[in-house]
Amino acid sequence: MKKRKHIFRIIAGLLLITVTTSLSLCNSYALCLSKENATGKKLRFYDEQTKKWYKTNIKKNVKQHDYDWSCLVNDKKKNIIRYQDERYTIRKGIDVSHHNGTINWKKVKKAGISFAFIRIGYRGYSGKGSLNIDRQFRKNLKNARKAGIDVGVYFFSQAVNRKEALEEAKFVLKTLNGKKLDLPIVYDPERIVNARARTDKVSGKQFTKNTLAFCNKIKKAGYETMVYSNMYWEAFLFDMKKIEKYPVWYADYKKKPQTPYRFSFWQYTSSGKVKGVPGRVDLNVQFVRKK
Repeated sequence: MKKRKHIFRIIAGLLLITVTTSLSLCNSYALCLSKENATGKKLRFYDEQTKKWYKTNIKKNVKQHDYDWSCLVNDKKKNIIRYQDERYTIRKGIDVSHHNGTINWKKVKKAGISFAFIRIGYRGYSGKGSLNIDRQFRKNLKNARKAGIDVGVYFFSQAVNRKEALEEAKFVLKTLNGKKLDLPIVYDPERIVNARARTDKVSGKQFTKNTLAFCNKIKKAGYETMVYSNMYWEAFLFDMKKIEKYPVWYADYKKKPQTPYRFSFWQYTSSGKVKGVPGRVDLNVQFVRKK
């Protein structure tokens, strides 16, 4: 019996050493990654929309994240995602629109979802680009909050100039009509890849101007605001130095995020499964700094 206890103590000690060493390596990896990104070397990344690989220079004057991807577990087949280091932990969320059908938000909450970004509206990508409210918005907002889920909203933009971006911001504010939110109002300046769109000829400079016009207007109205982004936009469209004044919701479906730049939320798949949501749904995590 004494021998067994002695063996158990040895095993427990080895496990403690393994965990401690793992955390130590975790933190040293983060420091190495930060130094490597700060050198201004080229970054090779994959763009999900065009299905192509690209290269870009890492912008040294733009603030970089301090997450440590050696601490990330992302198993999409088993629907498992975990992250834990000395500074951050994560919580899980989804983003939805009327395309997701009728959602049972009580089941979503029970499935471990803490937050949701709900589409409030969109601008059409052809012709004059009419402004439209998402037909499930009010129902989703009411029922998500009733279920105890933190809520933010996003607007699908197809603005071709600053004036239209301001129109979109005013549309969002009018639709909300003073309703309080738990999370930011997000500007989603989508580019349409597989069809002709009114935004096809929008330059990176204008892309940035539109984003700032929307976010500045939302901020002045007293709401928190955020920018939806991906690595292609950060490499070739956004002026990242100007954009970094606002938090970023970053979309990237690789096993770990490819961006070196700061972001607060990560949309890590568009084909997730959550009880209460019919079909597939976008899955996200929020990186929360420990107190």
